[in-house]
Amino acid sequence: MKALVTTALTTALALFLALPAAANAQPQRTLLRPALVFDGTDPAPHPGWQVLVEDEKIAAVGPNLSVPPGTAVLDLPGQTLIPGLIEGHGHLFLHPYNETPWDDQVLHEPLALRTIRAAKAAETTLRAGFTTERDLGTEGAGYADVGLKKAIDSGLTPGPRLLVATRAIVAQGAYGPKGFEPGVTVPQGAEEASGVEGVVRVVRNQIAAGADVVKLYADYHYRPGEPSLPTFSQAEMDAATAAAHDAGRTVAVHAVTAEGMRRAINAGVDTIEHGDEGTAEVFKAMAAKRIAYCPTLAASAAIARYRGWNGAEPAPAAVTESRAALRLALAAGVPICAGGDVGVFAHGENALEMESMAAAGMSPAAVLIAATSGNARAFHLTDRGAVRAGLLADLVAVEGDPTRDLAALTRIKLVIKGGAVVR
Repeated sequence: MKALVTTALTTALALFLALPAAANAQPQRTLLRPALVFDGTDPAPHPGWQVLVEDEKIAAVGPNLSVPPGTAVLDLPGQTLIPGLIEGHGHLFLHPYNETPWDDQVLHEPLALRTIRAAKAAETTLRAGFTTERDLGTEGAGYADVGLKKAIDSGLTPGPRLLVATRAIVAQGAYGPKGFEPGVTVPQGAEEASGVEGVVRVVRNQIAAGADVVKLYADYHYRPGEPSLPTFSQAEMDAATAAAHDAGRTVAVHAVTAEGMRRAINAGVDTIEHGDEGTAEVFKAMAAKRIAYCPTLAASAAIARYRGWNGAEPAPAAVTESRAALRLALAAGVPICAGGDVGVFAHGENALEMESMAAAGMSPAAVLIAATSGNARAFHLTDRGAVRAGLLADLVAVEGDPTRDLAALTRIKLVIKGGAVVR
């Protein structure tokens, strides 16, 4: 009987929190009382803290809060309340390559199918505790991410708050799919550009279409089996970055090679993705400009598994190289972004990147900071990423203490986005 009453009360509270504020004359207030609060900036969680949510924002945080009469109270015994996690590098329009190879997703899957799958992936991501996602390219699905973002924002479908990069930008001839008769026009996984004027035009076209972030490929392999080589010249990289920044957009750069990273750093981009061949010198230069680094360890591990690795040590060279790059970045003091290139592996398993970062040498608390306030800072998001009065009430409750054991992130008990319960 007690269990039935508890379930009924929890359900009623969830329905109350999910109501739009306009339906009530008075603000909706709920007091959350977890065992611990991880605020997104302090490595040590706060025992005994409470969080007061008013409508879509956090109204107050701290011990023994004084709350207005009529405030709903939700006790979260044994749970830690954390900021909504921020996925720093995702591709909602991709699904794991062991299900369908990348080329076949780009060339053969209908856009409607990819969009519906992306909507389901967005819901799965949100339920996994990631209330924001930076989606870095639709990989052949055009501007469908802009539509998905609008659908989520309007309440048509559940999902995280999206920062979208639309088509992403590659140098002429440097991306894929490939392998067809020369001269045959083949749909590409990103938009091609060439020359300073050309790349600036494409940057502005993507921003006009709805891009929140401009993604550039500083290097890539021109043919299968070839190593990655720099693509955009320094002048092209500089011009593209300046055009994006002039429009108030951040710039994310795919760069595997040290030279590609150098050109991105010289241009003053905001984040560098992958960076497997980064050197101590390169990471020192990143640190000097406070450019954030997204190592995407989980994607490297997933691709290695698809190629036959069973997860045992010693790991394949690509996996050990990505781990070593993260350690070099940490030693140089580079701001770390948490983003797994999810889509290469399954959506909803985003926390695999965080576990990989910890396995490579970061403390669980440092990983959590990277995935909350760290990503918010790198992406210029001033309204989220911490449990602090005035910020959006994007909150997640997990069983246990994730600052000690990141496995707690797989034990999600509550997800709140903008003050509304979504799980």
